Formats: sequence, C-alpha cells, structure tokens
Amino acid sequence: MGRKFGLDPYNAVVVAVAQVVFSYGAYYGQPFREPIDAVAVALLLVGPVGVLLRRRFPAGATAAGLVATYVYTWLGYPYGPVYLSPIILLFSLVTLGQRVKAWVMAGVTIVVFITYGYIRSGEPTGLFHDLAVTAFVLLLMVVAELTRIVRERRAQQQRAAEEETRRQASEERLTMAQELHDVLAHNISLIHVQAATALHLIDDNPQQARTALATIKTASKEVLGEMRSVLNVLREGAPRSPTAGLDRLDELIERSGLDVKLERTGTRPLPPQVERAAYRIVQESLTNAARHAPGSAVTVRLSYEPSGLGIEITDDGSTTPPVLAGEGSGNGIPGMRERAAALGGTLTAGPSGRGFRVAARLPLPEENP
Repeated sequence: MGRKFGLDPYNAVVVAVAQVVFSYGAYYGQPFREPIDAVAVALLLVGPVGVLLRRRFPAGATAAGLVATYVYTWLGYPYGPVYLSPIILLFSLVTLGQRVKAWVMAGVTIVVFITYGYIRSGEPTGLFHDLAVTAFVLLLMVVAELTRIVRERRAQQQRAAEEETRRQASEERLTMAQELHDVLAHNISLIHVQAATALHLIDDNPQQARTALATIKTASKEVLGEMRSVLNVLREGAPRSPTAGLDRLDELIERSGLDVKLERTGTRPLPPQVERAAYRIVQESLTNAARHAPGSAVTVRLSYEPSGLGIEITDDGSTTPPVLAGEGSGNGIPGMRERAAALGGTLTAGPSGRGFRVAARLPLPEENP
C-alpha cells in the first residue's frame, strides 16, 4: 500500500492529527461555537481519509471530504483546521487531471459558504465575506492550475530529453555499425586480394608472394586495432579513440598494395565527421581498385576549397586479371553515397576511359576570418 499511495498515508495521518487536535484548540478561541464532540471528530476524520484515497478515487474522495466539511461548518463547530483537507483535495484533483470536476466542486464550495453566511451565521456577513471566500477558493484553484501546468511541462521536457537520448543512441549505434562495416570490408577485402595474389605467385614469383603475405600480416593487425578502437566507444565510460582521418592516408595507401599517387590542393582544418567520411570514401575506393583493377595506377586528389572538400579517386584500369571482381558485397558505392549524402554532399562513381573514377564533394562550414 505504501508503494501504491506514496506519501499519502503519512499525509493523511498528519492532516488527521492537525484537524482533530487543533480544532479542540480552536474551540477555546471560539466559545460561541459548538463544542467538539464525537460527531465533530467523525466529520474531521472524513477529510484525512479522502487524502489517503485521493489517488485511487480522486473525485469521490474530494466530494466526500467537501461534504463532511460543509456539514461540520453548518452544524456550528469551530472554524479553522477543518479546511485543511478540502484545500489538499481540491488542489490534488486539479493536478491529477480532473480539472472540470475540481472547478465544479470549487464553485459549489463558494455557493455553500456564501449561503451559510446568510442563513446560519445569525447575522449578515456582508460583501467583504463573500468576496473573501470567493477570492480564497479562486486563488487556490489558480495555484493548482499553475502547478499542473509546470508539472506537465516538466514531464514533457523529460520525455523529450529521453527521446533525444534514445535518438542519439540509435544514431551512435548506426555510426558504429557503419564504421565496423567499413573497417572490416576494407581490410578483409585487402587480405583476400593479397592472399589470392600470394597463392597465384607463390610458385613463379616467391618474392612477390612474400610481399603479399607481409601485407596480409599488416592488414590483419590493422583490422584488429581499428575494431578495438571502434568497440571501445561502445563501452560505458570509455574514452573515445581517435577515428580514422585524412592524416592516416599515407598508412592506408602503403598497405593497399597499389601504385597510388596522392595529390593535395590547398589545406584547411576539417570537422571530424568530414575527415572520417573522406577517409572512408578513399578507403572504399582503394578496396574496389584492388579488387577490380589489380596492378592499376591510382590517383587520389584532395581539393580543399572554402565551401567544400573535393575528393577524386581514379585508376587507369587493370593490368592483371581481376580474380576477385565478382566477390564484393555490392554495398561499397551505395555506402560511399550514403556517407556523402549524410553530410549534404554528393558522390558519383563510374567508368572513366579504361579505368574507374569516384568523385565526391563534401560541404564545409565557412572559415572564420
């Protein structure tokens, strides 16, 4: 029951003690009122019971507490603490969402007490009494409405924050999945190409086969390192390892096993997401060249412009049979396009003469003067 009602049992006990005990004290200051007897005590306890049950039966508990208060007042018992539970019940009814019922009961309460002032008090109470009763009840209801609005806005903000956290977590998982795909696709493809080359040349050209095996060793070590770097990001509390960037292009080119020429035009700092996308586009392009055009000469051009980064990877065609041309997943070029599009850029890929050309443009924010 404690979990069902929260602090309500404790609140109900406090209200019950306050209303009964202090009503005895109120009688000494109002000797002209009726003395507290068993009926008065019973009526004083109805309100606290309503406080206890207000979350399970909000409208019924409030109505019962108000009626008990009306009867208590009309029987001539002392004013004062008896009005504590009606205040709590009306306030709770608004904050629990039953606003129409709460305002109707508040209006009935105003009418009852104004009528009481003219019928049972023994003397005319006047306009001031009527306005005071009305103002107090309306003030209570306005405060309850404001409290409800604040709570609803706070709950809405919390829901929005939770939704944003879930969205960011989902995006992070997608990013990690894409990173893992790119790391595995490139390095496993490189290992596959070099293994096929080594098998093809092991008898006729052992030295070149040895070079291919050395490349396999380097690539396998690299894929383990990159996988460890990406997976560390998923560990709670782990620092983010540096992601692949254009400063590592020389390493990428060296282990690609291709004759690659790197050209850079201009220079400027790049956002991390652009660095990562550019690196992965070059990486996938070199993977495709190694798979489909082994032995070709490849040119990688990077153009650093004020409004964007231009990337162009071209090869002059295969000089040996592409033994692994049909073993790709088919996701390389679409994956590169998705990376470029995610940053608002574009990417085209297609035959160019005897070879193949990939061209991408990634927009960049304006540099501060």
